[in-house]
Amino acid sequence: MRRIVACLATAAVLLTGCGPSPYSEAEQQGALASPTQVSPPAPSPAGTSPASLNSLQAAYEKVIANVLPSIVQITTKVGLGSGIVYDTAGHIVTNAHVVGQATKMEVTLATGGPPRPARVIRTFQAGDLAVIKVDDPKGLRPAKFADSSKLRVGQIVLAMGNPLGLSGSVTNGIVSALGRTVSEPQEEGSPGATIANAIQTSAAINPGNSGGALVDLSGQVIGIPTLAAVDPALGGGAAPGIGFAIPSNTATNIAAQIVKTGKVTNTQRAALGIRGSTVIGLDGQPSGVGVVSVVPGGGADKAGIESGDVIVSINGKDTPTMVALSETIATLKPGDQVKVGVLNSEGNPRTVNVTLGELQGD
Repeated sequence: MRRIVACLATAAVLLTGCGPSPYSEAEQQGALASPTQVSPPAPSPAGTSPASLNSLQAAYEKVIANVLPSIVQITTKVGLGSGIVYDTAGHIVTNAHVVGQATKMEVTLATGGPPRPARVIRTFQAGDLAVIKVDDPKGLRPAKFADSSKLRVGQIVLAMGNPLGLSGSVTNGIVSALGRTVSEPQEEGSPGATIANAIQTSAAINPGNSGGALVDLSGQVIGIPTLAAVDPALGGGAAPGIGFAIPSNTATNIAAQIVKTGKVTNTQRAALGIRGSTVIGLDGQPSGVGVVSVVPGGGADKAGIESGDVIVSINGKDTPTMVALSETIATLKPGDQVKVGVLNSEGNPRTVNVTLGELQGD
């Protein structure tokens, strides 16, 4: 499991897929053959009638029966994760960090059967999304995707995937919050994505869940579980009940472009137009983002930002690190005009107006 840096003011997150399995090969095979694992539902509110409880249980069972055949396990040479069947042609949407550096992998249906060879069609590193395609799509059942813009805090959701190689596992919870911005650092196997409008959920998300499905009680996919929070007070252990998912609208938009054209042609995400790195001040603390280079013709270039400048704020909000800068930009849109606080190579401050461009696909 790879730990990653703080994503919110008080929380850190970890990736939940494509790490080396903690089980031996024999144990993995046993886990894959095990029945569906379902976390117990939360205690019912006082006064709930038996009929209501039976109705809720029936809804859970129906959703699991209908959606689980659309969930797959993705196994690479270095680890495993989950995926969602996108169409009958064999395309599967997952996280980029599940795919990692692999170009080929094996896909196993949650309902069983032999592994099927698959290949990567395209990854969108900046959004931690990828589309792969199995060689043999026979029997694949595409999932149904919901309109994530209509989500409400408090909705009951189920997370489906393959945590720790336990094929077809299901956990339950609610939509805890909407519109979060979370980041993961760039490292081997992790694209260093910043995810805008992330869904926060209390459904348990563990290593191997990445790329799977967060599903509502109508049986539609509302998001792709991607990150879980860690609690520094627990020595970096998982913080119970805090996980994050990429909204289904984002996932299907990117997947549709990749399936149609083989690449991402419209990210719908803002870009400042620089390549940079965090600058450490004399006090040993992050003090801004050093501009390593500017994208020719980009917003920063047109505004006169140069290599060697240090960006310290966007619209008056401090940006002491590259992560902070990325998270701020992720909340904006292409075409937005922003005021960028800059220090030149001699330390002299100035503020420039920048019209944000669009983040380019990978």
